Amino acid sequence: MSAENTRGLVLVVEDERSISDLLRLYISREGFGVHVESDGRSALAAARSMRPVAIVLDVGLPELDGTEVCRQLRADGDWVPILFCTARDDEVDRVLGLELGADDYITKPFSPREVVARVKSVVRRSALIPADQAPLAMGGVQVDLVTRRVAVDGRPVSLTATEFDLLAYLMQHPARVFTREQLLSEVWGYAAYVGTRTVDVHVAQVRAKLGDASPIRTVRGVGYSAEEPGPA
Repeated sequence: MSAENTRGLVLVVEDERSISDLLRLYISREGFGVHVESDGRSALAAARSMRPVAIVLDVGLPELDGTEVCRQLRADGDWVPILFCTARDDEVDRVLGLELGADDYITKPFSPREVVARVKSVVRRSALIPADQAPLAMGGVQVDLVTRRVAVDGRPVSLTATEFDLLAYLMQHPARVFTREQLLSEVWGYAAYVGTRTVDVHVAQVRAKLGDASPIRTVRGVGYSAEEPGPA
């Protein structure tokens, strides 16, 4: 990695050369190293060997499609932030991608500046935590903001980068109710409309992983809050 690429390596997986060249140009301008692959099998090997700080992953790929690449990485315990890119704008596809463990989702045609903004957002989150930041605890859930580890009654739980940030943000503001739009802005890092269903899917994923210990509560007609677990 060259000296100017100080922010880590971003893996771009895209089989359309014109798009991958454009993404390489824009992402590298922000100080990231960029490695490009054009098929799923090569992308999987690159992700495992290069340990990127984020992956921009097209869904429609030869060899292995993007959803399968994501599924295999998550099955390996690799929780690198993944931003799905796809020509499809079907909500079923979007929800499936998020449920497989993607951190974000953008449909073509897209602005390369928006892709860069989302990559920067997901990468910067962990760098904002002071080294002496005390862990968070609510009920049986423990969240270490420095190491980005989550446990339920001492048992480790694996979350994606966005799932972690969503849980941590709510727990840092106990009992405060946030709308879905506020969470998109504060957790995802941008206010552009991407569909509040994105928030709902991530909340559902966090709840499924934490089980009955989950502190996230639905406030009907408003949004979500974090509170000590109690009767549903």
